[in-house]
Amino acid sequence: MNSVIAAKGLSKHYGKHVAVDDISFDIAPGRIVGLIGPNGSGKTTTLKAALGLIPFDGELSVMGFDPRTQRDALMQEVCFIADVAILPKWLSVAQAIDFVAGVHPRFNRAKAERYLAATKLTPAMKVKAMSKGMIVQLHLALVMAIDAKLLVLDEPTLGLDIMYRKQFYQNLMEDYFDEHKTIVITTHQVEEVEHILTDLMFIRDGKIVLSASMDEVGERYTEVMVAAEKLNAANALQPIDSRTVFGKSVMLFDGVPRSQLAALGETRNPSVADLFVATMKGSYA
Repeated sequence: MNSVIAAKGLSKHYGKHVAVDDISFDIAPGRIVGLIGPNGSGKTTTLKAALGLIPFDGELSVMGFDPRTQRDALMQEVCFIADVAILPKWLSVAQAIDFVAGVHPRFNRAKAERYLAATKLTPAMKVKAMSKGMIVQLHLALVMAIDAKLLVLDEPTLGLDIMYRKQFYQNLMEDYFDEHKTIVITTHQVEEVEHILTDLMFIRDGKIVLSASMDEVGERYTEVMVAAEKLNAANALQPIDSRTVFGKSVMLFDGVPRSQLAALGETRNPSVADLFVATMKGSYA
């Protein structure tokens, strides 16, 4: 299997509104892909199409299956999490384990119980009696025990404080991910997933505006703190974005050799957050 997810001409309309607009992309096995975009950009719609949750136009293959006609087989290979902080209040730890064991054929009960043994959670404890951190631990135990080839995370840490968000991603990398698994993440906390991503996809107004590996991003984009006397020379190279930091101009360039930019001032790799803001300017107007 060359691609875990392969889309060609993928589109989704809600009446006259175009949620996803004729996009094509491939996600290879063993990658961690950040699908990043502002609210209403089409990222969640794209994930729902890949999971067979909505009808769509175009071609889409996920784990070699057509989500429209082979969803039952597909979901045996996939784990989907929309929000780790949400579980029914009445649910106990034991009931959560029983439920997942009953619905997912790749769930390993012993692995979940081993993970929970290292926490303060007990089988009889109910979600309504747990702190947010405990709920994260329970959700993680359920997820880590599913041997799914594809993990889809849609804003997984929404509403959690920074400690629990960091814990979630640390456990994800230590206890779940390996070269045989693929993870697709959408999140607004771009800076928190930057260090684990292998690939970036920016989506805006239903279209993919950037699709590249993190290595390619590092080679392609350069940020320069431009010396005052070099502003005209810098502008002549057509930066894709410019902002002022402590009275100094910081410009972002796409595809300009770093050796050429070094003459203008201090160079560095832009953060994913800065690249996202530059790419999405005008989206929040």
